Parts: sequence; structure tokens; C-alpha cells
Amino acid sequence: MILRAALYSLLLVAGSAWAQEAIEVTPLEPLPETEALGEQGPELAPQIHVSQGIAGRLRVLDKITGVVTDLTLALGESTAVGHLTITLGDCRYPTDNPAGDAFGEMTFTYDVAATPIFVGWMIASAPALNALDHPRYDVWMLSCLTS
Repeated sequence: MILRAALYSLLLVAGSAWAQEAIEVTPLEPLPETEALGEQGPELAPQIHVSQGIAGRLRVLDKITGVVTDLTLALGESTAVGHLTITLGDCRYPTDNPAGDAFGEMTFTYDVAATPIFVGWMIASAPALNALDHPRYDVWMLSCLTS
């Protein structure tokens, strides 16, 4: 038994020494500066042109009752769903793809509180990116209406 434990510890020490010798780290080359690339450099971000919609479609989930409500709000319009008041400030979409990736600027207030519980942009394709964090309601952007 003692011989077996000694053999295992010898293998463990020899194995770790072998592993340390076997690893070879090569440093990464620094990325070239964009100024040095001049006009031949890669494009940093694709240009996306957006247009403003005339209204936006939202979906509201009341997590207590399980009721799902779909809303269509014009820009600047407010509506109440239960205790939540929703105001759509702006709705934009990619000009070349009106059906895709809508994003809306919204304000939510709970009950009659003067301070909003959410002010910001929501993106239809990534609702969890900037979500309303509320124990009762979930709201997400669906699309913009173009006409």
C-alpha cells in the first residue's frame, strides 16, 4: 500500500514536470493601427441606415394573471395596462429591412408614481439586452409600423 502511494506521487510529480516542459507559449502579434492601414484597412462597422416608424407594436405579459396584451402605440402615445403606463417615444427600423430589428424608446411608470421605473431603448431581436426589470410585468418590443 505504501509502495503504491509512493508510485502515484512519483508519477504525479513527473507528470507535472513533463506538462510544464511541454507547454510552449507564443506571444500574440499586436494588431496593426488603423491609421497605418490607410484606405486599405478593414471597415470597422457596417453602415446601417434607419428610418423612423409611425407607430410601434409591443407585447405586455402580466406575470401574476398570465394575461398577454399586444399593443400598437403611435409615437408619443401613452396607454395603461393594469398598473403599468407605457409611453412610446420613438420607433426605428433598418431602412433596407423594415421587418427586422425594430427598436423603440419607451418610458414605463407604475401606478401613479411620478418617477418612471424604466426609460430607455428596447430592441425587438434582443429583448433581454435592455429589459424592464419588474416583478409583475414583462414588456418587449415586437416591430415598428411603417405606414
